[in-house]
Amino acid sequence: MNTEDQYDAIVVGTGISGGWAAKELCENGLKTLVLERGRMVKHVQDYPTMNDDPWDYDLKGELSKDDKKKYHVQNRVGWAPKEDNKHFFVNDLEHPYVETKRFDWIRGYQVGGRSLTWGRQSYRWSDIDFEANKKEGISIDWPVRYKDISPWYDKVEEYIGVSGENLGLRQLPDGKYQPAMQLNCVEKDLKKAVSEKFDDGRVVTIGRTAHITDPNANFENRGVCQNRNRCSRGCPFGGYFSSNSSTLPAAERTGNMTLRANSIVYEISYDDVTKKATGVKVIDAETNEKIEFKAKVIFLCASAMASVGILLQSKSARFPNGLGNDSDALGRGIMDHHYKLGATAKVDGYLDKYYKGRRANGFYIPRFVNLDAATKREGYLRGFGYQGTASRQDWSAAVAEMGYGKALKEEILKPGQWQIGVTGFGEFLPYDDNRVTLSPTEKDKWGLPQLAFDVEFKENEYRMREDIKKEIVDMFKKAGFKDVNSYEESSGPGLGIHEMGGARMGHSAKTSILNKHNQVHTVPNVYVTDGAFMTSSSCVNPSLTYMAFTARAANHAAAAFKAGTFS
Repeated sequence: MNTEDQYDAIVVGTGISGGWAAKELCENGLKTLVLERGRMVKHVQDYPTMNDDPWDYDLKGELSKDDKKKYHVQNRVGWAPKEDNKHFFVNDLEHPYVETKRFDWIRGYQVGGRSLTWGRQSYRWSDIDFEANKKEGISIDWPVRYKDISPWYDKVEEYIGVSGENLGLRQLPDGKYQPAMQLNCVEKDLKKAVSEKFDDGRVVTIGRTAHITDPNANFENRGVCQNRNRCSRGCPFGGYFSSNSSTLPAAERTGNMTLRANSIVYEISYDDVTKKATGVKVIDAETNEKIEFKAKVIFLCASAMASVGILLQSKSARFPNGLGNDSDALGRGIMDHHYKLGATAKVDGYLDKYYKGRRANGFYIPRFVNLDAATKREGYLRGFGYQGTASRQDWSAAVAEMGYGKALKEEILKPGQWQIGVTGFGEFLPYDDNRVTLSPTEKDKWGLPQLAFDVEFKENEYRMREDIKKEIVDMFKKAGFKDVNSYEESSGPGLGIHEMGGARMGHSAKTSILNKHNQVHTVPNVYVTDGAFMTSSSCVNPSLTYMAFTARAANHAAAAFKAGTFS
């Protein structure tokens, strides 16, 4: 194995968390090596489909039969991958894993990771979330509360640009927002109906999304959102936040970052004498060369399940079951969010109304159940929110018409009836027997053990799913919408693309892997700041929380490094 030069810090992964770790460490003066297992993607120049139109694709955007085989897991999402963004999703034939129980692992192996394709919904946690485990006796208590993370939410929101509306809700703290995008006429109608017909604190608001909306705002090398809704292809304007458009360029500008793509980290090196990590072991994805890089500080941001896999593979005499795994908590408590269920309806009227642009955002209904005695639901713990949108149907309704010639052309040019659809996102409890392990038999193309998933919905989740459907149907009907139908598609954990847990935070090494600063309890120069650290899942999109915790942890690490703690 070749051994490379010493760095101050190593960051594993370049997605939402890795980009922030790189930025904060480099801006604090640490010489930082950033490793990405996938290929290089440079902002703008490596977005090959960013300006394509639907007619540029032979299959009108759909995957070919051969591609459907290559992306057979990624395609479970339904909305991706498509012809225009498949290059930002993994080829499942080349990157297999073991499904002891169904687990939909959606991945993007390239510089920027899934920050290029994420949904950009950005919500803060509240103390209702951080305190729930302790109050209900579920799993273990979080070692932090909202006041610890609030200033870091501020920092992240102001830097990435989040548009939204402050509401004064205790379950959804307010933030530092760009001007809110606008609800359309049907969504405003729903908002009015919900406020008038429900007295349990339900609110309809515009989604809080990581898009720049203020044309006068100063974001270095980033422009305002153009309302193209082509985000998953990569945005050449930098209108939405990604590592490629924002944090990685910031790290590069310091002169302290070395970025190396095609570098598969498979193990963290550990010194039994110093009781610290000394670096990481890497396989070059193109040459198969094995290399060891040295550093004083390690940030693991490879994405939740990949980071857990690296920790599990990092075995030594001191840690025979994986780095920091004295508690046997490593790989346990895997979570996701409910997805692929909700309701649809048709809306009469408003035929003289339309909307401008293709708004890359929808409306949001924050959690309104199990917040207090008045909103208590029997049969399940925690809660859920909704994300949705209203729009006018397109010309396809004209296909069924008997018209032809001029009459058909005129019909095609008219937008159809209004419709509305909503998806529920519900909390998933952290069960110790929902776990990921290393397969003892199955290897990948580099000879590394595949991850094996044994994760499932349990009774609490199934009962919540029924209420998710019931409540939105009730709201739609009371709003006066027509042909209201609930839906629930086949899915497994993972499909929400919010996989979390496996290296949870806690107060003690006896019950958790990480401390309140995201450090491995027993190896304090190793930090884990992607979704693996999550001790519970809340019901809101988690990426903003990953970024806030990462910024906090990176500044903690930089201060400790400068104080000589890791020498």
